[in-house]
Amino acid sequence: MLTLNAPAKINWFLKVFTLRSDGYHEIESLIQKISLYDVLVFAPSRELTLTTNMQIPAEQNLAYKSAVLLKNECRINAGAEISLNKNIPVSAGLGGGSSDAASTLIGLNKVWSLGLSRNELCAFAERLGSDVPFFLHGPLALVKGRGEKISDCKSVKPFNILLVKPPVTVSTRWAYENLKSARINGELTKITPKADNIKFFTHAISKAELPGDRYIENDIESVTVKSFPVIADIKHRLLREGAIFSMMSGSGPTVFGVFGSAKEAENASKAFEECWTAVVQTITDNI
Repeated sequence: MLTLNAPAKINWFLKVFTLRSDGYHEIESLIQKISLYDVLVFAPSRELTLTTNMQIPAEQNLAYKSAVLLKNECRINAGAEISLNKNIPVSAGLGGGSSDAASTLIGLNKVWSLGLSRNELCAFAERLGSDVPFFLHGPLALVKGRGEKISDCKSVKPFNILLVKPPVTVSTRWAYENLKSARINGELTKITPKADNIKFFTHAISKAELPGDRYIENDIESVTVKSFPVIADIKHRLLREGAIFSMMSGSGPTVFGVFGSAKEAENASKAFEECWTAVVQTITDNI
């Protein structure tokens, strides 16, 4: 039996560029794992099964799809019993499903004694979703392309984070489609930041320094906020509660605030009783 923790993530920034011929957007994002985990348990079995506390059929779960892909492509006759305990909210911009898929690849690679390298696992991960390859890297990485070009960055000191998710869900597909529509209709006029700004931001975070967000932010946020104004409200409230920095993660709707200490983050969480909250830390190379 093998137990793995599948971590959530935050996007320190997310730039979305042109639509590719394969239907995905070119992106550039700095992503870091955080100490909020789904838990997966793997055990040898004749059949391939998934049990979970999620309210969806197992066949629709990305962890199960990951297992089926690996089993079919590697022509494995054996099965596995996979148990998934979800703690990361679904459709929250925290990468829970992608992390589960990556952990399933890692877990079954061990359970089935496949001996696949990280690069080989990444080739499978790319077929499952844009965020999945990142979770085979990290804990902090600069991600480009559609998510497959990953450069690991050093992370020396954890940040204290308060996650706040309002009682709404946001589909990643919906968010990107609305971003595309806003650009076509000329609703977005923001200037793409220079590469030097992105390099500076990445370097600062890797050194546990928190730069300002004047030039680099989440491109999807401005689109998502139009339909879910509560996101902007949470950002402002986090700052009022003492956050040094606040931003929407991924396609949302979860917003994160960075605080000077875990106690400050815990105290601030009391102002968001109507929302799901969690106080976490960023994962570093030393954890």
